Amino acid sequence: MRLDKYLKVSRLIKRRTVANEACDNGRVTVNDKVAKASTEVKEGDIITISFGNKDVKVQVLDVQETVKKDEAKELFKYL
Repeated sequence: MRLDKYLKVSRLIKRRTVANEACDNGRVTVNDKVAKASTEVKEGDIITISFGNKDVKVQVLDVQETVKKDEAKELFKYL
């Protein structure tokens, strides 16, 4: 699954366009490499997102095309 879509489906970022812009500005890394929005995400990947002066680091536990709001937290775990 594309990185920008995963960020939206997992609700780490609320909108896909915002996720796309974050990737374009170099604020998202996958496994310590700056990632483009089209980067493929798979289970076990470590995603780091820079929000201003705060970094959010998560590990991908599952990749699904669609998920209910309540179940979105099961797609990743905070590190």
